[in-house]
Amino acid sequence: MFATVMSIAGLDPSGGAGLAADLKTIASFRCHGAGALTAITVQNAKGVQSIQPVAPDLLASQVRAVVADTEVRAVKVGMLGNSGLVRQVAQLIGELRLPNVVLDPVLCSSSGFDLLDQEGRELLRSQLLSKAEVVTPNLSEAASLTGRSVGNVAEMKEAARELHRMGAHHVVVKGGHLPDRPVDVLFDGEDFALFDSSRIAVSGAHGLGCTFSSALACGLARGFPMVQAVEDAKRYVAATLAAGVRSQNGNPLLDHGAAWDGGKRRS
Repeated sequence: MFATVMSIAGLDPSGGAGLAADLKTIASFRCHGAGALTAITVQNAKGVQSIQPVAPDLLASQVRAVVADTEVRAVKVGMLGNSGLVRQVAQLIGELRLPNVVLDPVLCSSSGFDLLDQEGRELLRSQLLSKAEVVTPNLSEAASLTGRSVGNVAEMKEAARELHRMGAHHVVVKGGHLPDRPVDVLFDGEDFALFDSSRIAVSGAHGLGCTFSSALACGLARGFPMVQAVEDAKRYVAATLAAGVRSQNGNPLLDHGAAWDGGKRRS
């Protein structure tokens, strides 16, 4: 049977990021994808022009409808948009006992458009981090959430420690924007694991964080240990990036249908 993975995220009409990218990723991992929409955005591979968050009670109705109909084994939480939606998601996770929550703390787009208001950022720190099984910030998100400089592996480790102290059970600080090799750092409260890889010579790709976090949720939904789930998610992102194509304006789009083994458990 397929494991159901639910994405709580915004709609990117270009299909490169957000809910659309999440559902394509979930399908690649041979899981069943369910979705709850947090916001409608106007964006493409060039950037975000505007967002319109949904009402918190509408989001809650979507999530409850999914949970009433199927066993959700993991939840990816992406763009939330405002404090009302952050508060609602934190409440739903506790009320419905949603398992294996992967929090992708989307604060702004790669083009610099704010995707979460200031009150929402504070609530994410105080109410949502502790509800997540794992939080997956990139360097700038880790810096914003912790108030620290995060620009190398040592600083990534310190940021991970701080996010764990703030409530996250596991932390993956993603190093895709490091100047040399893209090293990711996983911290479980006691030990660190580093995930190194060669850099793929593609710049300006859209939806990498969404793809990584939803891939990680799939691994957890299928019962894989955190280390393997992170490793598989990183391998999948690399596969989609290497196989990606250029959009009409020249920005790269990930190929979520790239040759992939579905994250099978390896011997």
